[in-house]
Parts: sequence; C-alpha cells; structure tokens
Amino acid sequence: MQKKLSLTNILAYASTDTAGNLLYCTLTSFILYFYTDVFGISVGAAGTILLVARVIDSLDAPIWGLIIDHTHSKYGQSRPWFLWLAAPFAIFLTLSFLSPDLSAAQKGIYALVTYLITGIIYTGISTPITSILPNLSNDSDERVKLNSYRMVGGNIGYFVTASFTLPLVAFFGGGNDQKGFAITAAVYSVIGLLMFIFAFAKTQEVNSGPQEVQSIPIKDSFKAMRGNWPWVIIVLANVMYWLGNTVRTSTVIYYAQYNLGHLNYASLLNGLVLFQVVGNILIPFMVRKFSKGQTLIIGFSIASLGQILMGFVGSNFALIAAAWIFTSIGTGIAVSMPFAMLSDTVDYGEWKNGIRSAGFLTAIGSAFCIKMGSGLGGFLPSKIMAAAGYVAHKQQTASALAGIKFSFIWLPAICFMIGAAIMLTYSKFEKKEAQIKKDLLERVS
Repeated sequence: MQKKLSLTNILAYASTDTAGNLLYCTLTSFILYFYTDVFGISVGAAGTILLVARVIDSLDAPIWGLIIDHTHSKYGQSRPWFLWLAAPFAIFLTLSFLSPDLSAAQKGIYALVTYLITGIIYTGISTPITSILPNLSNDSDERVKLNSYRMVGGNIGYFVTASFTLPLVAFFGGGNDQKGFAITAAVYSVIGLLMFIFAFAKTQEVNSGPQEVQSIPIKDSFKAMRGNWPWVIIVLANVMYWLGNTVRTSTVIYYAQYNLGHLNYASLLNGLVLFQVVGNILIPFMVRKFSKGQTLIIGFSIASLGQILMGFVGSNFALIAAAWIFTSIGTGIAVSMPFAMLSDTVDYGEWKNGIRSAGFLTAIGSAFCIKMGSGLGGFLPSKIMAAAGYVAHKQQTASALAGIKFSFIWLPAICFMIGAAIMLTYSKFEKKEAQIKKDLLERVS
C-alpha cells in the first residue's frame, strides 16, 4: 500500500540533496582552485590527484550499494546512513580545505588522502539518497515528482556554495584565503550535518520492512546488471553530464579571473546556476508531453547550445550571463532525469532477471557516475591548462587563456552533446515500462 507523503517528509527528502550539494559541490567546484592558487600545488599535480582519487573512489560505489542492499535496521534500509555518515562527512570536508604547513610532496599526500576519504564518505551518504526513492513510492510518476523536489533542494545547496563561497572566504579570511577557506568549509559542514540529521528524523521508508526487504546474494546483485541496457544507457549519459558540468563549474573561476579580468564574475555566474531550478520545475510538465528519455535529450541539448552561444559573445558579461542561464536551465533538466529514471531501471532489472537490487544499481548509476564524471571533470581541464602553459598568480599567455576558454566553454558543450546522443537509444526500452509494471504486479499478486 502506498502511504501519502507529508510536506515534512518531502522537505526532509529534499534536504538530503541540499546538504549533499552544499558540501560536495563545494569540494568539486573549488578544490582545483584551492589546490593550485591557495594550497600551492601545481596545476598538473592537482589534476592528477583528482583523477587518481576519483578512479580509486569510484570502485566503492558498488560496494556501498551492496552494503545498503544488506542493511537491516529498525530505522530502515537506506535512511540510517543519513545519520551514521553525517558527522564523518562534515569532518573530512573541513579537513580537505585546511592548509597545513607541509613540503610539496607532503601536501600532495595530504590532499590525496583527505580528498579520497571525503569522496568515499560522500558515496556512502549519497547512495541512499537515490536508493531510498523506490522505497518512498511505487509509482513512477510520483517518483519523478519526488525527485524534482529533491533536485530543487539540491540546487539550493549548490546555489549557496556557488554564490557565497568566495565572498565568505574573503569575509572570514580578511585577505588570508587559507584561513577563509578553512572557516567557510567548517560553517558549511555544520549546516550540512544538521540537515542530514533532519532528513534522518523525518524521512520514512514505507516498503522496506523485514517482509519487503530481503538480503540479496552478492552474485545476484551483479546479475541485476545482466541485459539491463536501459540502466547501462543511463549510467553512460549520467557520466557525461557530470563530466561536462564539473568541467564547467571547476573552470569558471579561472575564466572569470584571467579571461574576463574580474574574479567576482565567478560568484555572479555561479549564483545564476539557481536557474537550474527552472529546469527542475519544468520536468513534471515536460514528461506529460515527452517521454522521460526525450526530456533528458532536450535538457542535454539546451545545455550544449547555451555553452556554444557563450563561445560567440566575447567578453560581454551580460551576454555571457544570459547564455550561462540558458545552459543552467538545460543542466537543471539533465541532472534531474537520470536519478528518477534509475528507479525504472531497477524495475527493468527485476522484470528481466528476477532480482531487485535498488542499492547496487542506483549506487553505480548515481554515485559512480558523479565520481567518475567529477574526477575526469577536474583532471581534463587541469591537463589542458597545464599543456597550454597556465601558471597560478601570473599573467597568462595567449595560449593559456585559450586553454582556459576551451575548458570552460567547448569541452562541456561536447560532453553534453555526447550525452544527448547516448540517450537516443533509450526510447525502445522506455516503451516497455507499462508492460513491465503490469508483469511485476502480476508476479506478486
């Protein structure tokens, strides 16, 4: 039986992504700049740290999925992890933005360890945000609505870190960016901790009791992927989204400071990312007219077109901002849809293989994609900029400025176009959803 969610339950679920984005987007958006221009690590070494950490870290996504699939507690299956990992996540996020007085080699090790552990903990606390969704509702359309609320909450978290991080660093640091970043990260961590505790207290899993949830053998969890082509498509498309978006957000600070000559433009542009909420709000209306796969393709296409337009407006900040807003509406659609559609691929896996592995499939489909996309999204522009001759705190050469511009504008556009192309193959599977629902209901009746 479906239990109707209260407004408090909905807000609690949305707060999980608010807290997650507040902390994790601070990490992904500012860590490259923090390493190169504050902590004093070379751009090439910083990019390598991000890639190595993300490659290692991405391997833990299926492990966390298996852990969640085998979690049995009086609090539920996914929900208790909001409580258990909130404090560790807050602590290591803060540690990632400290600047201890170390040698160059020691700085590299410290950065790698803190960044890696923060990422591992994030996987553990973000995976249940997605895996809990199938246990909040059995209705696909209702899941889309719940996911839209979640994405609005996530955009609020991202808006706060994108808009206020640099001003807060300046305020708390008083000219000392090392101090400013440390205090800002600590403040965000406390807020995130409290929001995760609220989410734990007010979310409910209505079909994850002992009768509904049974331990799945590990080998069966892997079998849930067999022949699950819609899941594979969503995973590949989601990686391309996070790759493109991370490149975009991690290089905006360089583009603003060196290409446009105004560091504060980065905060203004990041603040305009709040227009992603427009994309989130449009989704329930779009899926009435288009399929979910078509809606995701539209999101990718809008995002790519906005990036392309930005490449032709020169240094006119008003036009850059307009194109950035257009892209943000597209990314608001593109970031939301995979999370809602993963629930459908869980249904598909159960229908095809007789195995329902929500934690495992959503862990790879969400956390793994975020990790691989954000890792490559930090690595690729760092290598492009390094090859182009970027040197921190120096006047950049024409080659370096071109490298920054390519990373900021054209690389995300390419990633979004690839994501749209991948989704063209999804429609034939989406047409089967009604029959899949009917067959699954008949199996349990």
